[in-house]
Amino acid sequence: MRRVRSIAGDSVNLLLYRELGRCDDAAEETLWRHNPLLAEYGPVLPAGVWVIVPEMQARPAAVRPVLAWD
Repeated sequence: MRRVRSIAGDSVNLLLYRELGRCDDAAEETLWRHNPLLAEYGPVLPAGVWVIVPEMQARPAAVRPVLAWD
């Protein structure tokens, strides 16, 4: 895990995408578990907030879509 500082105007999704290259539900859920007080800042983070970014794979495994005729 590493700590990064937010930039003015960052959202959690933007921060995840910049740091991990992904912002899917699994990455966001892991980030919220490691930063429970982050929600106090609201949807847009101010500059300079320390955020713990979890170590995850850059891209999640591709999910095969379910088709109606499967």
